[in-house]
Amino acid sequence: MPKISIKGNSMPESPIRKLVPYAEDAKKRGINVYHLNIGQPDIKTPSVALKSVINNDLNIVAYARSEGSEEYREKLVNYYSSKNIDITPSDIVVTTGGSEALLFTIGSITDYGDEIIIPEPFYANYNGFSTANGVTVKPVISTIENGFALPDISEFEKQISSKTKAIIICNPGNPTGYLYTKEEIEKLAKLALKHDLFLIADEVYREFVYDGLTHHSVMNEKGLENHAILIDSVSKRYSMCGARIGCVVSKNKELIATVLKYAQARLSPPTFALIASEAALDTPQSYFDDVIEEYVARRDTLINELTKIENIKVSKPKGAFYLIAELPIDNADDFAQWMLEDFNHNNETIMVAPASGFYSTKGSGKNQIRIAYVLNKESLIKAVEILKIALEAYKNR
Repeated sequence: MPKISIKGNSMPESPIRKLVPYAEDAKKRGINVYHLNIGQPDIKTPSVALKSVINNDLNIVAYARSEGSEEYREKLVNYYSSKNIDITPSDIVVTTGGSEALLFTIGSITDYGDEIIIPEPFYANYNGFSTANGVTVKPVISTIENGFALPDISEFEKQISSKTKAIIICNPGNPTGYLYTKEEIEKLAKLALKHDLFLIADEVYREFVYDGLTHHSVMNEKGLENHAILIDSVSKRYSMCGARIGCVVSKNKELIATVLKYAQARLSPPTFALIASEAALDTPQSYFDDVIEEYVARRDTLINELTKIENIKVSKPKGAFYLIAELPIDNADDFAQWMLEDFNHNNETIMVAPASGFYSTKGSGKNQIRIAYVLNKESLIKAVEILKIALEAYKNR
């Protein structure tokens, strides 16, 4: 029988999606499942984006340009200009989601056996994208005790070798919700310049920043023009996860030319999704003001309810819509599966993402879960009530 590749066998399972079969089985048994496991907002997609597709009169759904339409990239330039990011359309390659942007970027800057440094916990697919390219992730551990702030730069330097090609950050962070300060971005920029590394920033949650704080992009750093790579997506910003439109942004011409070759190999991003994404750029600021107000209320409600549970530890997010909770258990993977397979309270249960899948350091995050607060406040209160009862039942089972 032909063998699957070592690389294929090494691809990690998604901690977000691997429990889906258990959730589906629970639903078939008539159990209501509160989904706290995945960052699929329940916020409505802007009507301007939906109408652009509904009212479109295309006669042929033709290929788009590999790098995305000129019109869309020009509108993106205006959007980034509003964030004090000065670029041109030629600095952008539009991709099929932020995931493809990351895959193309890692493919463009690394060779088999190279290394990338990432503060952990991190978005689980960074592991998958690295594995797909034969690249080793070198983690630098951040901790829940200080809200997952940037680890000391000396910890990054310990991981740098002749094989190191880049540092990746997610800002604001998935799964932690941590927002890097201007000073932390500056420290990373200096490190990238000192060791001639790429600094890749996944900024798909840029709009979701709370408590009067400000987002600082790597693209704002002077002198980092050939080192900074921005990864972006419409998925969370406009609640358009299914559109699958993202982009790679960089002033490094060689990098963009290489990413474009990957984009040409997959032909083009989806035409209707491009139309919707271009229209979404006309979304009024009031939309984001309302969304941010809602997420802050959900965050505060969630943290207030979680802290009522004995021996639980919670980090307070400064952005995005996730948090990490440390539970009084030994194995969150087992607990999460048990809640779907063997537990219910009044015919209801919850689905969470075990945090171990957001670490590459073996054994880390075993007692942690990621919660996405993408449900309304009433549902979050109910879900935490179920979590509290489940923890007690799990302990006494």
